[in-house]
Amino acid sequence: MTDIDNTHDSELAGAFGPTVLIDLATDEILAATPEARILFADSALIGSRFARFVAKGMPHLVVFIAEVQHRGMAWSRRITFQTATGEALNCEVTARALSRDGRKMLLMHVLDLARLERHATQAAAGHFYDGGLIEWQRAQTFFSDLERENQLILNAAGEGIYGVNADGKTTFVNRAAQEMLGWTTEDLLGRDIHAMIHHHHLNGERYPSHECPIYQSFRYQQVNRIEDEVFWRKDGKPIRVEYVSTPIYDGPQLVGAVVIFRDITERWENERKLREAMDEVAALRDQLEEENAYLQEAISIERAHHDIIGRSDAVRRIIKQIELVAPTDTSVFIRGENGVGKSLVASAIHNDSTRKRRPMIHFKAGAITPEKIESELLGQMRGAFAGALKDRPGKLELAHGGTLFIDEICDIPIELQGHLLDAIQNREVTRLGDDRARSLDLRLIASTSRDVDREIQAGRLRQDLLLHLGVFPIYCSPLRQRTEDIPILTAHLLRIACKRLGRKVPVITEGAMRKLRHYDWPGNVRELANVIERGAIVSQSDKLLVEIQQDAASAVRATSTLLTDADIEQITITNTIACMKEAGGRVSGKTGAAALLGIRPTTLYSRLKKFGLSQDDW
Repeated sequence: MTDIDNTHDSELAGAFGPTVLIDLATDEILAATPEARILFADSALIGSRFARFVAKGMPHLVVFIAEVQHRGMAWSRRITFQTATGEALNCEVTARALSRDGRKMLLMHVLDLARLERHATQAAAGHFYDGGLIEWQRAQTFFSDLERENQLILNAAGEGIYGVNADGKTTFVNRAAQEMLGWTTEDLLGRDIHAMIHHHHLNGERYPSHECPIYQSFRYQQVNRIEDEVFWRKDGKPIRVEYVSTPIYDGPQLVGAVVIFRDITERWENERKLREAMDEVAALRDQLEEENAYLQEAISIERAHHDIIGRSDAVRRIIKQIELVAPTDTSVFIRGENGVGKSLVASAIHNDSTRKRRPMIHFKAGAITPEKIESELLGQMRGAFAGALKDRPGKLELAHGGTLFIDEICDIPIELQGHLLDAIQNREVTRLGDDRARSLDLRLIASTSRDVDREIQAGRLRQDLLLHLGVFPIYCSPLRQRTEDIPILTAHLLRIACKRLGRKVPVITEGAMRKLRHYDWPGNVRELANVIERGAIVSQSDKLLVEIQQDAASAVRATSTLLTDADIEQITITNTIACMKEAGGRVSGKTGAAALLGIRPTTLYSRLKKFGLSQDDW
């Protein structure tokens, strides 16, 4: 190194290949090896500015220098250089931070990857391994000379480096390789290194040497770059590595290979954590999408009303119960006929609770086929069963932090009720096809319109599940038992229907109200809402026209062979109105309604007065 500035001989001591010493404050090249002058095609390299050799990627160089200063040493392939003549250089840069008398410097080694590639592939495969003991000794001498001549640079390198001859025997190992692997030079020299550090895959499967890329290098002159494999330490622990194995030649003879490797365990672990974090983010995104889809569906459903309306004792009792139980996390079991507003009570409990910032997930068990209830409730992993094309959280997961309302709990198959009870009691759920339990924090509200004692006896409802749900039962009375609520409900529902239809609110006549109050309402509030909306549509004047579908009411009541007095009275009213319509509003005469009914006109007049029926009704 006679042509290197004598002031900086010590910094370049042991330098091998194209190496330069740069003053970071002035960007001045303080010293350079002859190989560096050849690489950059500039004989006057010392004293010039290094930045002029950076073709592109100056921001990468700045970041790289910062990394070197922080870690002490680093490497990169993201910086592209150019020679003094403008030729592009694709290089790998390894640098070390130096400091002398307060002066910050950078010792940079530049490896021309294109030239290395040409060297690695230019010679034909040799037949050294057939040459016997003399050729083997020549190889040993070759590697000994190589190690002796380059021992300083090999031990200074941060990457692990080792050489193997054509028989796969270790010829040299640098200090970094020994530190990473835990093996000493005495342990490895002359031994089959594949059998010591590369014998098995990470999953425990045996790794035959002839399948190893390093074997391909010293047998078939192939350069191999491997980004993710494992080497085994002396203590039996694996480390993840990336390495390059390059054939080595002695003249025309292929005598072995050199392997340069880097421990990427920490980087791989960080990438694994990043992947898991990204998977978690994706899962949360999917959950939010599911919740959003659910909320959009819930918003699109036309509800009868958005508040509990009524002034009867039954309604006051329900409101009081909601006020008592809402602030707690107690499970609630709501009973009542179809259409009485059980879901409205559940929403009121959730909206008055501490969980109201999270959605209330409404699970309608009766709207899902039995074979799909399990995946809808517990969730699924992709491939868990035929048709499971992606990971999906179940309703239990979606309700985490909020409330799960199960409508018609008896429609859940009896065998799945046990899974539901376990999930609620253990506060965790496992998706179908998964072995990882996810924690749960939710409140459970359930409802049914059936006779629970009969359902338990029939084996459709688990008694232990009922005991868990029945901590705080709420009973919703049918509308026919609280007729005093009909006027206020009618006015409320009519305002909602007209607002939705964009129509003026008609007047509710006394006759219309009498008709509504005398009807039995087998469909309860839901049926009342339908009747009011239908009336808002068909009313052409400023009065509400009420049309009750008697056939539908009869169909609802057809399940029972017994008729109450209210049933009989309603049938009488319905039949009377039909006869008045048929008779064109005439009571007496041969074609009058009384004749059609087979009663006296005076009797019919009395009946009309009793039921409060007028011309508006027909």
